[in-house]
Amino acid sequence: MILIPAIDLKEGKCVRLQQGEMNRDTVFSDKPVAMADKWVSQGCRRLHVIDLDGAFAGKPVNSDIIRQMCQKHPDLPVQIGGGIRNMETIAGYLDAGVSWCIIGTQAVRDPDFVKQACKNFPGHIIVGLDAKKGMVAVEGWAEVSSLSAIELAKEFEDSGVAAIVYTDIARDGMMQGVNIDETRALAQAISIPVIASGGMTNMDDIIAVQSAESDGVIGAILGRSLYDGTIDLKTAQAYLDQ
Repeated sequence: MILIPAIDLKEGKCVRLQQGEMNRDTVFSDKPVAMADKWVSQGCRRLHVIDLDGAFAGKPVNSDIIRQMCQKHPDLPVQIGGGIRNMETIAGYLDAGVSWCIIGTQAVRDPDFVKQACKNFPGHIIVGLDAKKGMVAVEGWAEVSSLSAIELAKEFEDSGVAAIVYTDIARDGMMQGVNIDETRALAQAISIPVIASGGMTNMDDIIAVQSAESDGVIGAILGRSLYDGTIDLKTAQAYLDQ
């Protein structure tokens, strides 16, 4: 199981939101590429980057920064989400050195888009399911749909999706602990690997996600816990590697 540091980009800066609300942000660095350097120096094996501006604009906004990260660390797998709504955007990111594109809103709006993307770019597509009380949220978490996360995930069972990033919005950035019950339930309901996100706070959460590894949870995204220092990346990853 791997731990994946998150870099959320807003107006060219590295921020963390609370419950996905753009007006509840904390700026942690105005040098996001240097932040990527920091996590690489601590042994991170994959990076999770979200273009928050892109999520709301419906198209990439911070792609130049993402390209710089990939150029500086060509051997580091990077997964990128936010504003990926067409095949041209996916192709552009993959050409820039990104390993996986995360499709969120478009996966809800047009599941066939995900299926076609998996055919066009096999092995490079991740679906991002952001949920409130188990129901999928879209448009940068501003709108909640009438579709459950498990229902939507099952749509992609045989599509070739590389993984599903499951985020509990209510806990994201709140330092309240990971929602392991819903994450485990999703992983048990599908054969696609699941990456946990939202609420990771301390070593108790590391232990909790590790307990779901046999259910298909392959990793966890760490955001505020890393920036606030309540989880040490190197120590936590060493624990999981035992």
